Amino acid sequence: MMFTLMLSLFHRICNPAHPLRPFMPVPVIGQGLHTSITRTGINNRNAVTILYRPILFKTLNAMTNVKLILLILMPLCLSLASQISYGRHAAILIDADSGKIVHEVDATHAWYPASLTKVMTLYMTFAALDQRQIQLDDSMPVSHHASRQPTSKLGLRAGERLTVQEAILALITRSANDASVVLAEHLGGNEENFAAKMTAKAHILGMYDTHFMNATGLPHQWQVTTPRDLALLAWKIRRDFPHYYPYFAAHSFFFRGQELRGINKFTAGYPGAEGMKTGFTCGSGYNLMSSAQQNGKRLIGVVMGGMTSAERYRLMIDMMNDGFANNFNAYPDKHITTLPSKFAGTAPYQLGCGKGAPVHLTAGKLQHVAAKGKKSTKTSHTYRKTSAATKTASKSKSSKTRYHH
Repeated sequence: MMFTLMLSLFHRICNPAHPLRPFMPVPVIGQGLHTSITRTGINNRNAVTILYRPILFKTLNAMTNVKLILLILMPLCLSLASQISYGRHAAILIDADSGKIVHEVDATHAWYPASLTKVMTLYMTFAALDQRQIQLDDSMPVSHHASRQPTSKLGLRAGERLTVQEAILALITRSANDASVVLAEHLGGNEENFAAKMTAKAHILGMYDTHFMNATGLPHQWQVTTPRDLALLAWKIRRDFPHYYPYFAAHSFFFRGQELRGINKFTAGYPGAEGMKTGFTCGSGYNLMSSAQQNGKRLIGVVMGGMTSAERYRLMIDMMNDGFANNFNAYPDKHITTLPSKFAGTAPYQLGCGKGAPVHLTAGKLQHVAAKGKKSTKTSHTYRKTSAATKTASKSKSSKTRYHH
């Protein structure tokens, strides 16, 4: 509606002959006559000679146009600022076998991927394994850069070593940033080069609205994707690497004599869940990529921008339940590879935390998040792990931001 109004107003300004051009009388005073000249006609009280002042008319008309433009641009700028700062969640659900879209909400809108980035890191790793560039039991060195990654991580120290298989399981179960960088440096020489290779491969796969700047998903304004692109990645990784796909179902793994439990509540608790990945940053909100199979039907879902950890699980569970029950209205017969890629726009900044948070979010937005967190706890009947997820969500409000959820 706003766009239509803006278009109409701009048309009136740019087209002087338009009959709906704003009425702008120009008073001309001379020789005791009071004359008004308008676009629709001439009004002379005394019906005497009209004194036309073209210079005065053009000046006042130009001033009016400037004022109208400013009035139009002000709400537009406020609207854009609002959209950049905050967006509702985005999601997509596809049939994992056929690739057809079952349901989507703003699936082609730009979003920060957070740790869903690591699924692309794993795709590159699986490709290297298939091409025999690396082996699962290869021992990889831990660099100083890798050891300095923020949580979540394994706590690796520079000079230590990690096998490829340990790194794979660490990414899937613990979303370990240090292990992700170890893989990136082993495959690409350094993380920057590896990120460039990730982007190139993503575009080859058809993820045209995706750009990677690192292998972890840690905050970067240029690291963006869309729910559609990530659903395509999930679909591709299952089809291209069926022999490695079962890794995503891992609930835990043993590392140096200790069992490290997974953090993905959907994988642990949803009937027929096959796994995939969680993600969180203050900019992205709470993201989730999931796959599940029930009664011979397999679905892949992506949810981005949950306001709490519990909310993203609720959104995914509701979407999966409706998908398996065939509750969604008939969606146009579109394949995940042919969904038209529109202008992705600017990725919204979801939560009022982190260094990149817009100023107006840091106060009022936290109250909104807290309120939604309280509501989410009331939905525990739909998911037996909700209480644990809510506790996880509360960690995001601490002063130390964690990027593993």
